[in-house]
Amino acid sequence: MAAIGRFLKKAWNKEPVITVSCGIGLLACILPALSPLTKYTGMMNRAVPYNYPVPVRDDGNLPDVPAHPSDPQGQNLAWLKNL
Repeated sequence: MAAIGRFLKKAWNKEPVITVSCGIGLLACILPALSPLTKYTGMMNRAVPYNYPVPVRDDGNLPDVPAHPSDPQGQNLAWLKNL
């Protein structure tokens, strides 16, 4: 730990602008993982399908296809409305 402190002190004395820019860059890489918005972004990405479902005409032989595109099927997205 002392070696890191000496390195930072030496770097700050020689090139303070580069030291600050490296610190901001490291903070920019670490901060998104600690953000609470990351949780909600992941929840929304899991809830929204990658491909938009295309309406299919139901002839009675497709039990997993809704009769109408707006029929409720799948996960409840009430948590998304409450944000």
